[in-house]
Amino acid sequence: MGQAAKIGVLVMSYGTPTSLDNVEAYYTHIRRGHPPSEEQLKELVERYEAIVGGVFPLRENTNAQVAALQARLDELAPGRYQCFQGLKHAEPFIEDGVEQIAKAGIAQAVGIVLAPHYSVMSVGGYIKRAQAKAAELGVKMCFVHSYHLHPKLISALTDRVNSVHEKLLPLSGDKPVKVLFSAHSLPEKIRELGDPYEQQLLNTSEAIAEAAEIEDWEFTWQSAGRTSEPWLGPDILDTMEQVAEQGYKAILSAPIGFVSDHLEVLYDLDIEAKAKAKELGIAFERIEMLNTDPLYMDTLAESVMTVREQLGKE
Repeated sequence: MGQAAKIGVLVMSYGTPTSLDNVEAYYTHIRRGHPPSEEQLKELVERYEAIVGGVFPLRENTNAQVAALQARLDELAPGRYQCFQGLKHAEPFIEDGVEQIAKAGIAQAVGIVLAPHYSVMSVGGYIKRAQAKAAELGVKMCFVHSYHLHPKLISALTDRVNSVHEKLLPLSGDKPVKVLFSAHSLPEKIRELGDPYEQQLLNTSEAIAEAAEIEDWEFTWQSAGRTSEPWLGPDILDTMEQVAEQGYKAILSAPIGFVSDHLEVLYDLDIEAKAKAKELGIAFERIEMLNTDPLYMDTLAESVMTVREQLGKE
């Protein structure tokens, strides 16, 4: 099969610094060229140090996901697909990934983001950048916009919720275990845009709760940006306080908006939320992240192959 007939797969993700030395450059990019203050940088570096303890495995999580997706696509359609990475805030940037596709002589590609839920401010931004570069280089591209209700994604997340629920049950006392589904907050203005992000997250939560037969759950937000505009709330730490006041003794954290171990999970939940739970005197456990879970790889591969049909048959 010639390269022209091969389908490129641009796997897009937020990106993470490659080492502690890169934290400043990474956050400068997030802040559109404005470097963080000395105080902000110190706090950020300390957060990374707290979770990685001197080694820096975060970038490897994305590399492993892309390699696992490639392996799954090779099983399903040998020699048909070639994966490339494109990151929002770190190298290789989204544009670099599209350029690599063009340089490999591949004329058609599918873009997918390592985030199941669509927002014009998140996934929409990735797609816009990829589309612009693809148009410039003459690569024909189409995109997976979301896969938040893919049966295999729901199945993988349900399994995780069930196993933690079982562990927490003996600690919950006379109240049920409270399940808190969460995702990265976005500025409140997305509601005015009729953005589907919030509804898609609720749909995923409902599907998992139904499959796991859990009635006592809430959706909450986490990891809001520190800007002057209002962000979607309540924050998980505030929700945890309310849950404790209501007499619950155990919280199951299900950060369904995230697909791998990184700062928002390893720091915001494993350190901050756990410290809050200790202060409140309640048990707190989170589900394992999807990372390279076979069901998640199937979700990505099947989503890519479904959308690939839009490119037309050769």
